[in-house]
Amino acid sequence: MNTTLNISAYKFVTLLDAIALREELLARALALQLKGTILLAEEGINLFLAGNAESVHGFVSQLHTDARFADIAPKESWSDHQPFKKMLVKVKREIIRMDHPTIQPSTGRAPAVDAVTVKRWLDQGVDDEGREVVTLDTRNDFEVDLGTFNGAIDWRITKFTEFPQAMLDHKAELEGKTVVSFCTGGIRCEKAAILMREAGLQNVFQLEGGILKYFEETGGPHYTGACFVFDERRAVAADLSAVELPSADAA
Repeated sequence: MNTTLNISAYKFVTLLDAIALREELLARALALQLKGTILLAEEGINLFLAGNAESVHGFVSQLHTDARFADIAPKESWSDHQPFKKMLVKVKREIIRMDHPTIQPSTGRAPAVDAVTVKRWLDQGVDDEGREVVTLDTRNDFEVDLGTFNGAIDWRITKFTEFPQAMLDHKAELEGKTVVSFCTGGIRCEKAAILMREAGLQNVFQLEGGILKYFEETGGPHYTGACFVFDERRAVAADLSAVELPSADAA
C-alpha cells in the first residue's frame, strides 16, 4: 500500500541567509519526521522529501509562508516505503553544479513550455509556428540509459559540468530548430536553456517541471523507459510508480 508521499521541488531565488535557513528547515523537517535532502545555495533551493502526506503538506505550507518560496509547487508521487535513510540539509555553492557563474536563473528564467504543449508538439513533429521540434536530454548518460524521450538528443555527458562545452560542440546542430531541454524535475534543463539562449540559440525552451511533471500531466507518451530519481526507489515509470531495476551483478 502506497502510504509515503514523495515530493521534489526547486526554485532559483537569491538566498543570502542560506546558513541560517539550513538550521530552520532541518529543525522543521525533523519535527515532522520527514526524511530526504534539501540543498541551499545563494542561487536557490532544491528539495527531495518523503513522509506521511499530512507532514509533507504541512512542511510545504510552512515553506509557502516565506515570500521567496510562496509559488513553489512540488511534484508528487507515492511509494510503499520511506525511500530516504535520513534528513539532510546542506549549503552548497550551487543547487545544481554547472561551474558557469554567469548563468543565474534567479535574475530571469528562460521561456518554459508546459507538458501538454510539449506532447502536442511531439504529436505534430513541429511547434505552433511549423519549426522542427527536438528534445535535448540534459541528464547524465546513465540516467538517459534508463529512459528518455523518443529520438532525444543525448550528448553522453557524465556530469552536468560537461554540458556547457558539449553545447558549444553541438550548437550548429540546433540552429533553426525549436529545442526543448528536459531533465528529471526541471532544475538542470532550466540552467541549460539559459545557457543556450545566451549562446545565441533563439528557439529554446525548458520543459516545465521536467520529466516527472510530464509523466504526471500526460501519462508519458513519446517517452520510452523509466526516469531515474534521486532516492532509494532509483527509478519511476510513467505512472510514477517505482520500477524494479536489475542489480549490477544480475548478468
